Amino acid sequence: MEGKAKKITKKVILYVILILLAIIWVIPMFTLVATAIKSKGEFYSGISLFSMPESIAWDNFVNAITQGRLLTYMKNDLIVSCLKVPLGIFIEALAAFALTRLQVRHKTGLFVFFLIGMMLPMQTALVPINVVYSNLGLLNTYFGLFYVYVGFGISFGILILRGFFNGIPKDIDEAAYIDGCNKWQLFWKIILPVAKPAVATLVITDFLSTWNEYLLASVIINDNTMKTVPVGIMTFVGEHGTDYGYLCAGVLLSVIPVLIVYLIFQRHFVEGMAGAVKS
Repeated sequence: MEGKAKKITKKVILYVILILLAIIWVIPMFTLVATAIKSKGEFYSGISLFSMPESIAWDNFVNAITQGRLLTYMKNDLIVSCLKVPLGIFIEALAAFALTRLQVRHKTGLFVFFLIGMMLPMQTALVPINVVYSNLGLLNTYFGLFYVYVGFGISFGILILRGFFNGIPKDIDEAAYIDGCNKWQLFWKIILPVAKPAVATLVITDFLSTWNEYLLASVIINDNTMKTVPVGIMTFVGEHGTDYGYLCAGVLLSVIPVLIVYLIFQRHFVEGMAGAVKS
């Protein structure tokens, strides 16, 4: 009986902790939604951040799309993200395949070299990137932005994919070579499909980081018609005052593409393919 009581106590404590963590996570989201549906007058009237308004201020969302040109910023961000994410993951997968499957000299040294890219602060590269891009005419170009995104994202992708590729038995390679596969077919038709859970995870994290990246985008893109979502939303902040309902409405709308990508890949790839690998 004492052991059973201890187990029940541990479960209760665990659930209490989880509930508290969930509340801590939900509170900022609730305040964001509550602020987005308040008018400017209601926000500055002294009403609590946790209070819901009497009527929903749909104008905040309309103004974010029309006056704030949010759809333009989202289109720009989609262009960059849809170029960067698949190309970056493909390059990372090729590098991880070479480090785990091919007879490459100094594999550990090359892997450490790639990892150094994760250790260097991005801020140290801002001035050199600005100077080089100015000389090459790559400022205010989507190519310049997604190119530097691919460079900064390679290290993390190789780290994830290399670890997953190492977990795939090498017997699969031998069986594939016996069946007549070459190295490219081994990579494209066998290793990459088996690694779909890792690829899907990278798609979600990479799309999220690219969609929300602000620092590099603010340095490379100055043309207001080409700005991405994080840089564009900063134009919602006024010099002498800010309509926080209008700002929060823009933030909520900008989350929709990321949420769609997460739901698609989390459900159809991570869960489905992980179950297929286990079976």
